[in-house]
Amino acid sequence: MKKNALIFTCIFLFINIICASNYDTLNLNKRKNTCYLVGFGGTVFAHTALSQLWYKDYPKSKFHFLNDNQNWLQIDKCGHAFSSYYLGVAGIEAAKWAGVPKNKQWKWALFGTIFQTPIEVFDGFSSGWGASTGDLVANSFGTILSAGQHAIWQEQKIKMKYSFHPTGYAYIRSNVLGKNWNEHLLKDYNGQTYWLTYSPIKKHKWIGLAIGYGASGMIGGEDNIWKDKNNITQDYSYMKRYRQYYLSLDIDFTQIKTKSKNLKTLFYILNGIKVPMPTIEFSKQKIKAWGLFS
Repeated sequence: MKKNALIFTCIFLFINIICASNYDTLNLNKRKNTCYLVGFGGTVFAHTALSQLWYKDYPKSKFHFLNDNQNWLQIDKCGHAFSSYYLGVAGIEAAKWAGVPKNKQWKWALFGTIFQTPIEVFDGFSSGWGASTGDLVANSFGTILSAGQHAIWQEQKIKMKYSFHPTGYAYIRSNVLGKNWNEHLLKDYNGQTYWLTYSPIKKHKWIGLAIGYGASGMIGGEDNIWKDKNNITQDYSYMKRYRQYYLSLDIDFTQIKTKSKNLKTLFYILNGIKVPMPTIEFSKQKIKAWGLFS
């Protein structure tokens, strides 16, 4: 929990600083230096803090890889891609503000991979974990999605978004899935949905379509059997783990016109969240229509 919370906090702060920048009087060189300071300085600070607050409490080992690609039906990989995507978008916005030529702005999206990769190195030297090829691929996907779109179109036509709905699974195994609402947001993968959204109507670009992916029935990473703190086996294998696919509507807050810089910043940050909208769910269990789904 500490690790995920720190990572997402750093991402949020970086995006907020870039979007809320009001240094209009700075020349382009000073703006670029400010971006380097915030981006790379913040990365060093974040990972130094992460190594002290999280990894120092766990035994070290030789660098190794761990195949965790089957865990949580890949919902955790979607989280990696989401983080890398928005760090990439923030890097592009920083490049615009710093006056970087349009044909080179996409390169700043590499910040997403630069920020995420050291975490895999830390995991690789921890005996309880290992560097994950799946995480590295997911990180790269998020970077490619942000960098590629800007290189081709100079905009993000397809956006990644996140939504969450509470589930009852966390109360079965709260030490893994979270003990309160804040922990549930990051740890209960049953309630997380990741979306790709697109606005096809040119005259009304604020409204769009979204396809989502989620999963349910997961009490553990690979299966629903574990030993509790008293070494007693808990068997919830009767709970079926299954994938969920969604088709929904979406609102693109960045397409809402406003002259207020504060509102633009707010809309930019809110745009990473998929708001509740009418949705159709497809899974092996059922096809279900939701009046509002988040």
